Amino acid sequence: MKKEPIKILAAIVVLTAALGGSYYVGFQDGLDQTKNITIEHLINTDTPEEVKTDFNLFWEAWDKLKTEHIKGEEITDEDLLYGAISGLAKAFGDPNTVFFTPDDSQKFNEDVRGNFSGIGAEIGIKDGQLVVVSPLKDSPAEKAGLLPGDQILQIDGKSTSDLGVEDAVKLIRGELGTTVTLTILREGWDSSQNFEITRANIQVPTVEWEMVEGNIIHLQLFSFTRNTALDLQRATLAALLEGGDGLILDLRGNPGGLLDSAVSVAGFFIERGEIVVTEKFTSDEDNEVLRSFGNGALRNFPVVVLIDGGSASASEILAGAMRVQNSTLLIGEKSFGKGTVQQIESLSNDSTLKITIANWLLPDGTLIEGNGLEPDYPVEITDEDIAAGRDPQLEKAIEVLRTQM
Repeated sequence: MKKEPIKILAAIVVLTAALGGSYYVGFQDGLDQTKNITIEHLINTDTPEEVKTDFNLFWEAWDKLKTEHIKGEEITDEDLLYGAISGLAKAFGDPNTVFFTPDDSQKFNEDVRGNFSGIGAEIGIKDGQLVVVSPLKDSPAEKAGLLPGDQILQIDGKSTSDLGVEDAVKLIRGELGTTVTLTILREGWDSSQNFEITRANIQVPTVEWEMVEGNIIHLQLFSFTRNTALDLQRATLAALLEGGDGLILDLRGNPGGLLDSAVSVAGFFIERGEIVVTEKFTSDEDNEVLRSFGNGALRNFPVVVLIDGGSASASEILAGAMRVQNSTLLIGEKSFGKGTVQQIESLSNDSTLKITIANWLLPDGTLIEGNGLEPDYPVEITDEDIAAGRDPQLEKAIEVLRTQM
């Protein structure tokens, strides 16, 4: 039986002539003074038959690092092993394929359960730079003023250059009540600024709604958890009973979550049996088409969707499916572009691998990963808008929705 995926985003060395000469001398010495390498206390070293690579190079590098590095006596063999496995994962150039040590695995499981200590911001890699995907509603990150798309240049003074998402998370998270300082560069700024944020226990929210301009439902969907579809059903029912004649589905700042939840929510807005998303694997024979199984209760109801750079993953699937299958208009800013499927593989000693196994395709075949969704009505929010408490994106959504009611 196929495992169910957990669905849930070089320095150039210039050698001078002098260095070149030193390298040659060292290289020649190495040829003249070969030695046998003995690695002790190894177990389970059988190489799979299909692997044809000569591992002598690996053990040669192991020995050189252990014997010649200034910290060679401090590092353990387990540290080297974990580092080697991390290197295997990084070889794919995919920031979403990572290795978790036993301690990191425990922290990851806490995040999946949706209750953890930190600053409450989803982070990711975009164009090789660590960025804020979205701060969660009412989180320390949101209250401090972080915005989707903010570039994280430093964490407590440590550069994030070549730092993976999981390593960054370990630096940002910490003891409850302590602070972490993020050095942020935002589009339009001339220089970076420091944000000192106090860590707190984070509860991932789901749904909130309000009535605007009398009869328009403004429903914010903050994340996709196991309860999101039920929460959405209750919220829309209550809003309809209050006289709502149109719906603005606000997915801004929603970093995603469970794919099954997004498919369930899509069932309110598109016809039963319509394609919501396709999981495209290496072999087309393994592709899986996920279809709506809801009753389409809001399929003919006036609806528009708000998105921004913090709308990612499951948010993009829902918004994209609604646009393709029901011509729903998208308003705001281009979404993040996170559209891959990761599967958790358990290893021995409670360590794990998170492996990208498939891409998500919208019903029309559009690849989400790296592309994102372009809004039908592009509207930006400036720092001046935020300072003045204005929301031009919501205003535009109300204007567009009025034409459908």
